[in-house]
Amino acid sequence: MDHLTPHDHGQCIATALAAAEQLCQSRGAQLTPIRRKTLELIWSNHKAVKAYDLLDLIRPSNDAAKPATVYRALEFLLEQGLIHRVESLNAFVGCHCSGVQHEQILLICSNCHDIEERPAGHLLDSLNQELSRSGFQSQRKTLEIHGLCQACQSLNSHNL
Repeated sequence: MDHLTPHDHGQCIATALAAAEQLCQSRGAQLTPIRRKTLELIWSNHKAVKAYDLLDLIRPSNDAAKPATVYRALEFLLEQGLIHRVESLNAFVGCHCSGVQHEQILLICSNCHDIEERPAGHLLDSLNQELSRSGFQSQRKTLEIHGLCQACQSLNSHNL
């Protein structure tokens, strides 16, 4: 994502929801209203969102929502490959490659908190070879890198 040009989050949300609907339908999985709302809220920007923040956002339209409600929705979205868990932040972000098993790098801006997903297959080749030699079977691999995005670097250089 290029932070220097205007960005339409509405289009991100629409694209993510359409992909989720199609993926769930093809798998016979049900994208319930609470799961759909959770995904929509996660895609409302490119920042990681915590489960309890999602609960606070869901409660005005669903006062019966409990933490378990949100955690079940998040678990479903993770299982379907529609979101990623950002381990270092204990939060979640939308997945750009929904429905495709992939290894990724999450670039996490320490200043604006945007997260950019980048493919990591070629970078993890050596790691995969080592895992194979050791006999260790990984369940998922995500490399999280914290730093400054291009837009924040530009802002910092202009403010000096």
